[in-house]
Amino acid sequence: MTAAGPLLLTALLTALLACAAYTAAAARLRRRGDAWPWWRQACCWLAGTVFVAGAALPWQTWLPPFTGHMAAHLAVGMVAPLPAVLARPVTLALRVLPVPGRRALLAVLHSRPAAVLACPPVAAALDIGGLWLLYRAPVPPQWHHSPWLYVHLFAAGWLFTFAVLAVDPLRHRTGLALRAGTLLAAAAAHAVLAKTLWAAGPPGTGYAPADLHRAAPLMYYGGDAVEIALAVALACQWYRAQGRALARRSRPARPHNPGRGGVPGPVPPERASRPLRPSDHRPRHQEASR
Repeated sequence: MTAAGPLLLTALLTALLACAAYTAAAARLRRRGDAWPWWRQACCWLAGTVFVAGAALPWQTWLPPFTGHMAAHLAVGMVAPLPAVLARPVTLALRVLPVPGRRALLAVLHSRPAAVLACPPVAAALDIGGLWLLYRAPVPPQWHHSPWLYVHLFAAGWLFTFAVLAVDPLRHRTGLALRAGTLLAAAAAHAVLAKTLWAAGPPGTGYAPADLHRAAPLMYYGGDAVEIALAVALACQWYRAQGRALARRSRPARPHNPGRGGVPGPVPPERASRPLRPSDHRPRHQEASR
């Protein structure tokens, strides 16, 4: 994506506003005394916006056409969504928005369309399936360098990463096994697509073989690196979940007190060593009223 003039200014201004909004929201939580991993989350958000804004710069003109496009596709559609999702912007918004805004956002998150889109197989079909249509279907060649294509790539990549990691609150959170299986299937489909681009370029394009042979490995190995990072994040989630489950199982059980709920409990030792008095048979609510 080569941008010039208003488009470049719009991309940079959007990235700057996104960083400022996230920083202001996190600072508000910090002033309020709420726990929030400030530096880690802020750095993740900054990294995501830097990759998106960097794709708008005209550095792609230094590379062959399809290689430059593939580098921007990798930065916007795969690399940038990972830190952007790990920054948990939805959770941050839910914690800083006023009550009406929080209710509106929760209504969107708990809606049926959101549940369908956040289902990992659906998100993978929209992301990887869109790439297969882009590179294997006879679409106009100028689409490969359209700014709107990169908007779609980021949105689809963010949705897929959001569905796989599931770090933000959702009404129906899918299990770890389904998310891991979806990631594995998507990685395989992405790798096969990269191999087909080594053999032949997109239909209707005249990219040079040398250009294709540089772009295809970039897509293949770059995609593998991002998918391995996603797998590591999933493994960390599984490890933490297993640790919490083990801690719950090893925690000593609280002693059962049958005296609660109106059922008589064991006689205290001080009462067992003396004769019973009439007050010992009086109900507790009568003792409290006295």
